[in-house]
Amino acid sequence: MLNRHGAREMAVMTVTAAAIAVPAVALGHPLLAVAAGLALVAGLAFFRDPPRRLPDGLAPGDLISPADGVIHAVERMSAHPALPPELGGDVLVIRVFLSVLNVHVNRSPADGTVRSVTPREGAYLDARKPEAARRNASVLTVLDLGASAPHPGRPVGIRQITGLVARRIVCPLEPGDALARGERFGLIKFGSSTELIVPLELAPEARVEVGDRVRAGRTVLATIGG
Repeated sequence: MLNRHGAREMAVMTVTAAAIAVPAVALGHPLLAVAAGLALVAGLAFFRDPPRRLPDGLAPGDLISPADGVIHAVERMSAHPALPPELGGDVLVIRVFLSVLNVHVNRSPADGTVRSVTPREGAYLDARKPEAARRNASVLTVLDLGASAPHPGRPVGIRQITGLVARRIVCPLEPGDALARGERFGLIKFGSSTELIVPLELAPEARVEVGDRVRAGRTVLATIGG
């Protein structure tokens, strides 16, 4: 299953691969055609969108990972570089780094309603660098928790961050949109980071550590208190 938001790139890759492979075969260079085919498969794999089922036994306050990848930061901070007033103050930030090999589809960490979607201009530093989270371009989605959560109506943030190669964030959400926990909501193209941002007033407890591998829609990143 491939994500529809990669349709343009997939079309370009397919045409390019065909433009290389067909003449290569005609001119007696089958290895070049094979290489073009393998490159196409690798490119299409970036846009794979496997089905995911929420894990069994979830608690109402469990917040699911919005991205596949490796945990790069679990930190509490009082001043986040991209926070709007509703997320101001002390927060828990859990950052997931996505390599080009990871599934890049983003999923909602909780049931809720979109309060705001805020793009922010910035740099395109390597997402593995600590300063990338502070300086890179990003899109911050603020989600008001649903009625089943311990703090209904309170906001949490999901921030999609660009990287050195990833320069296009797909986030078609609009204020008022409803999301279910684990539902697809966006995509970052070609290597990046995604943050889950939880105000400390919700008494969040981190359930992961730096270095842990996580999966969107499957791994619990944090649990908020009742």
